[in-house]
Amino acid sequence: MANKDEGLTVNDQTETPVIVFDHVSKSYVEGSDNHALVDVSFTIKKGEFVFIVGPSGSGKSTLIRLIENEIKPTSGKIYVAGRDLGKLKKSQVCKYRRSLGIVFQDFRLLPDRNVYENVAFAQEVVEAPKKKIPREVSTMLTLVGLSHKFKSFPNEMSGGEQQRVALARALVNNPMILLADEPTGNLDPQNSWEIMNLLEEVNKRGTTVVVVTHNHEIVDEMQKRVISVQEGMIIDDKKGGYGLV
Repeated sequence: MANKDEGLTVNDQTETPVIVFDHVSKSYVEGSDNHALVDVSFTIKKGEFVFIVGPSGSGKSTLIRLIENEIKPTSGKIYVAGRDLGKLKKSQVCKYRRSLGIVFQDFRLLPDRNVYENVAFAQEVVEAPKKKIPREVSTMLTLVGLSHKFKSFPNEMSGGEQQRVALARALVNNPMILLADEPTGNLDPQNSWEIMNLLEEVNKRGTTVVVVTHNHEIVDEMQKRVISVQEGMIIDDKKGGYGLV
């Protein structure tokens, strides 16, 4: 008989929508009418590639932080892989977050560890079998085209290379969901496209990809589903380009 914690394993959930926001509002000041999000509802299915776009302060990053369970909604419910995030116990939250792949604008690599060690760290955190770690790390570094740099340290690498290491780290535990918050924000156009091509490849392999970005060119070119956010509200949700002026 399965124990309750097994329900936290995102990879096991296949029948329900991956992400559901059900009339979610978020205010950072208790009792304030100034909401970061207002009555937001949407569903993301397994295997989708979704952009979340909008001007600065529109609520994009709040959406990602809510999915991560870094913050709680003021009202409404959020379900990830069939689990009500509002019902997770404190002891379950860390395990839940480890079941997601997360990529940030500023890479967040460990400066005192080389490429191999940075990616392996994600495996160590989830207590993966030690004999499996070298194989899994090698597979991910090959995927992102950095197997030849496994001994390099972050300060020896370009921004694009560091972001590819961060992507390998986010993917090494085989998450169902990959969250990318402005993943090309610190990159030049060529490196930005390399990262987006990798995200598309990851998506083709079955991972649900959610990308927060302000990069009009990339969104217009890739023609994926775009959720447009403005003043805390979803004002558009369709396949196509950036859509906001």
